[in-house]
This record gives sequence, structure tokens and C-alpha cells, in this order.
Amino acid sequence: MKRLLLQLLALWSFSLSRCESTFVPYDYSATCLDKPLKPQYNGGIIVNPDLRDGPQAWLPFGNAKIEFKDIGHDKFVVARERKQPHDSVSQKVHLEKGRLYTFSAWLQVNNGKAPVSAVFKTNGEYKHAGSVIAESKCWSMLKGGLTVDESGPGELYFESNDTRVEIWVDSVSLQPFTQEEWKSHQDHNIHKERKRTVRIRVVNSKGEPVQKASLSIEQRKLGFPFGCEVEKNILGNHAYQSWFTKRFTVTTFANEMKWYSTEVVRGKEDYSIADKMFRFFKKHGVAVRGHNIVWSDPKYQTKWLNSLSGREFYNAVKQRVSSVASRYKGQLEGWDVVNENLHFSYFEKKMGPKASRNIFKMAQAFDPTTTKFINEYNTLEEPRDLDSSPAKFLKKLRELKSIVVRGNISLGIGLESHFKTPNIPFMRSALDILGATDLPIWLTEVDVEAPKNVQAKYFEQVLREGHAHPRVKGIVTWAGYSPTGCYRMCLTDGNFKNLPTGDVVDKLLHEWGGFRRQTKGLTDADGFFEASLFHGDYDFKIDHPLTNSKASHSFKLVSDVSSNTQPSSFVFRL
Repeated sequence: MKRLLLQLLALWSFSLSRCESTFVPYDYSATCLDKPLKPQYNGGIIVNPDLRDGPQAWLPFGNAKIEFKDIGHDKFVVARERKQPHDSVSQKVHLEKGRLYTFSAWLQVNNGKAPVSAVFKTNGEYKHAGSVIAESKCWSMLKGGLTVDESGPGELYFESNDTRVEIWVDSVSLQPFTQEEWKSHQDHNIHKERKRTVRIRVVNSKGEPVQKASLSIEQRKLGFPFGCEVEKNILGNHAYQSWFTKRFTVTTFANEMKWYSTEVVRGKEDYSIADKMFRFFKKHGVAVRGHNIVWSDPKYQTKWLNSLSGREFYNAVKQRVSSVASRYKGQLEGWDVVNENLHFSYFEKKMGPKASRNIFKMAQAFDPTTTKFINEYNTLEEPRDLDSSPAKFLKKLRELKSIVVRGNISLGIGLESHFKTPNIPFMRSALDILGATDLPIWLTEVDVEAPKNVQAKYFEQVLREGHAHPRVKGIVTWAGYSPTGCYRMCLTDGNFKNLPTGDVVDKLLHEWGGFRRQTKGLTDADGFFEASLFHGDYDFKIDHPLTNSKASHSFKLVSDVSSNTQPSSFVFRL
């Protein structure tokens, strides 16, 4: 077997309720192997998905010549003599509005490496379902998904801008899910990844069970990091501060930590605003993500930096990394190190092709314990953007993993999540691919640019999908409030009354245990009370009116993979 690029995640089945047993479970696997695996879901609605029946249901697309091969008992189809990117192989399908389609295929090229995309032509539109960097001598799994606006016929085909390569295709799958099935996957993961069953036993001073004791459990703090971006206008604005701290446990400063804010004039650093904001949030128990050490986009550089070159430029960068990373060393939730480096290459043009690698290495030296994130847009939002596809993200991660430092460099995956119309099946598939690295994933700048009548709906879809995915470890939305206007959307107005998007946040917080959610009940004859609770910090009170006894306690629920199937047990004396 050739090198394993991604670990294979196990296929799970449902056990939450009898009704869920009729649903199709979701396959989270993604990998690259010597031989392709069998089609997911037995191919779903794809006919002849493993090419066992030769040309049945498969046709040439464009001007490609197609050939059906059998090598070592593996049957597959080859698209060759390609003149245009879309010249490939195709199959006609019927697509239904309201269904969520997850797609996968195993691909190979005959020489070198080449990006290959899966596209569905339907109702005059071209829906991109995903892409992969296909290799020679290794079968790569393309995983993606799509929805359609109208029911009707469609045609699947593959495309690659490198027309010199042959495209080899095997083990194709297109699986439709109902909305109910999709939600059942989310519910299953939330129950498994975000919650624990708590078993509380109340006993008296003799250790005997106390029955019918009244319990009130209040969640003091969410375990799952959920937050919102802020700007300096929160300082001194008590109404804004109150609105924010009631809701969120993590934040990101929009501009105040960025280089163009802290060193407007060369050599004159000013962290006063960032420091004030940091102290405020630390006082209120709100974690801060470091955003950012440097930004790759040439539009966001100071004039004095643009004027430097060679050794002067390198020294300026090193001083910047040293200054900001040392200042907040060990105090941040994570660092966005070289922001948006898959799309832009400002530092590579100034410092050479290993610029970002060297900047990550500097950051690791000055702040070794804080997770270093690649932070990028369009990886979840836009399957047509090959610059930041999951495959390109993985390529960058492999480059950074090769950094030689004392100890291991701690890397993270930051996905900005600036959506327009969300392709939720593609989003889930992209998270699957990146999640197989076992690195922490954060949705770092979630917002939606869409008409007002659907903006809140789309926003909720994205937040629910992110929160439910087992590999996502935190979410930050973008933005809460700005007197000059938010980037794409605000959560609240200037009077700190929620906008529809803010109502979505409150709705989800109520579901996830926010706003000091309470769970109440009575102990049974053996003194036990059991409940399923979200991870987090809890206060609870015990009251037994017959004996006029009261007690207060606290406990913390955390994710523990080794014992998530077993209840967390507590015994308290009354």
C-alpha cells in the first residue's frame, strides 16, 4: 500500500432510537490507497458504480475517448485523448429538490498529479460537488456533495484543467439523504460527541439513599467553545459588553492584534487597545483567538513594510512574530499564523517559497504551546475554488508538519466559513476529509451573505452542521455589532436587540445549554437521578423538603472518548 494520506474513519450505525434504524447512516471515511475501496452506500443511485458491468450506464463526455480496463481484478474506466478540461466520462442521473446528496469516487491520473473535479450538469447549471488532487499509482478518494434547486435530470462528469492526463474512475457513489436522515446524523453526533450521561446519587450522612430529593442542575458555562468577533468599540460600551458576555465563551479581535494596527509606524509598536480588550475578556472568562500574526493578502500591508526588501524585510517579519507571539505567549486559544496563505503569497514573493514555513517555525519558537492554525476561506464554502480545496489544505498541512523543531509543532485547521448559499453536503464532506488528520478544526469567521429572507436560515444550517461534526472543536461567528456596519451581517442592532441572525444564536444556545439552562428532577427509590447533559461547567442544588435539608455542589463534564459510552457518576451527601 502506498503512503496513507488520511486515516480511515470507521463507519458507524445508529442506536439512538428505533425509528433511526431505518435511516441510511453517513460514512465519514476519506483516504488514498493502492486499490480503491468499494463504493460508499453500494453506489447509491449510481448504476454500475464499480464498473463490474463494463460500459453499462457510462458514456463519454465531450470529445474524450473512454476505455474500460481490468488490472489485477480492479475494473475501472479511463478517459483519454482529452482536449478540453471537461472531456471525461459521464453518467445520467435524476436529482430531487430537497434531498442532500453526498458524492464520492476513486480517481487516478496516468502521470504525475492533477486536480480533478466532479461536476453535475442539471437544469442548465453546473454544480461542482468537490475535487481532489489525483495521483498516478495511487487511488485518491474524491468526496463532496450537492443539493439542487429543482428536480430533474442531471449528468455527472469529471473535469481537469490538465488535459495531458488521463482520468481514471472507479467506485462511484451518489447517495441521497432526506432532511430527516441528515438531521438524524447530526443528532447522533451531538449525543455522542457533545453530551454525557450524568448519574447522580444522593445519600444521607449514613450513606443511605435519599429518595424524592429535588435536584436543580444549572449549566454555568458551555463546554463547546462558541463565540463572536469583536472590535474595539466594545470597550466602554456596557450594553454591548453585557450582551456579549451573556452569550459567548471565545472571541477574535477583528483588527486590533493585526500588524497594521500594532505598528503603523515602523519601530513604534502599540498594543494598548489589544491589551485592554484582552484584559476585559480574560476578566470575564472569555478565551481569545490570536488573529493574526501576519496576513498574506498584499492589500493589508503597511506602506513602510512594502518599501522593505531582502534582509531588512526578513528582520521586520521576525521582529513582528517575536513581538506579538511573545506578548501573548501561552494565553491564547490559537494563532492564525499566516492568514489566507492558500490564496495569497505576499511573503513568498518577498522571502522566497519557504516563507510561510519559516514564519510558522518562528511562531513555534516564540510561543511553543499555542496551536498554530492555517486560516483560510472557501474550503467549506466554494467547491469551485481549487486554490483552497480540502486537497490543497492537506498539501499545506503536510508541508508544515515537516517543520523540524524541538518537540512537535501543534497545528490546527481554521476554516473561515464566509458563506453565500451553503452547500451543506459539500461542507460535511470537506470536514470529513480534513477531520481525518485528527487535527483540531475551528470554524473561525462564520457569516452568511444572502438575501434577508434566507440569511438567518442559512446561518442556522451552517452553525448546526459545524456544531454536529465530530471533528469541529470550536466556532466563532463574524460579527456581532459594529457602529459602522458589519462585514456581511450583524447579530444585533445598536440598541442590542437581536436581529434575525442573533435570534438564531440565542435559539442554538438555549439548545446547547447556554443562558444557564436548568434541568430539574427527583431522585428515585435508590437515590439516583440521571440526565443527558452537554459538556460544560455545572452548579446544582439538592433539596429535600421532608427533612428540610439543602446542599449545593458543582461539577464539570468534559469530552472523554474512552468513557463517553459510560455515565459520569457522582455521589453527594445531603
